[in-house]
Amino acid sequence: MDRFLKEAIAEARQGLAEGGIPIGSVLVIDGEIVGRGHNRRIQNGSAILHAEMDCLENAGRLAASDYLRATLYSTLSPCDMCSGAALLYKIPRIVVGENVNFRGPEDYVTGRGVELIVANDPECVEMMARFIATRPALWNEDIGEP
Repeated sequence: MDRFLKEAIAEARQGLAEGGIPIGSVLVIDGEIVGRGHNRRIQNGSAILHAEMDCLENAGRLAASDYLRATLYSTLSPCDMCSGAALLYKIPRIVVGENVNFRGPEDYVTGRGVELIVANDPECVEMMARFIATRPALWNEDIGEP
């Protein structure tokens, strides 16, 4: 398994341990993690702190040229909001741990020129499936479902 995906999984586990939704993300530039985060909507009472948004926020202000060399890792296929942030900053590559339990706008993202790699990692699939089965209302809230 990719070492950066392992780091995103560690972030997902941390989010779950905090009582949140187990999705993690890291931003990698030139082989180094420059930002990391996990879904903190529950913990922070936030409307927008999905893992990828938390990761980008924690990376801080970067130059446009930095994003052009970046890879965004996420344990779950990014939603519309998080995919939009990746597109806004022209991040050229996204590595997804799994898209079995949820599939964001992957066709749109790849249609905009982003390289999308889906690892279908069994740990990512199982962790998310278990969470959705045990906390369906919380999951639906996170993805904007009634």
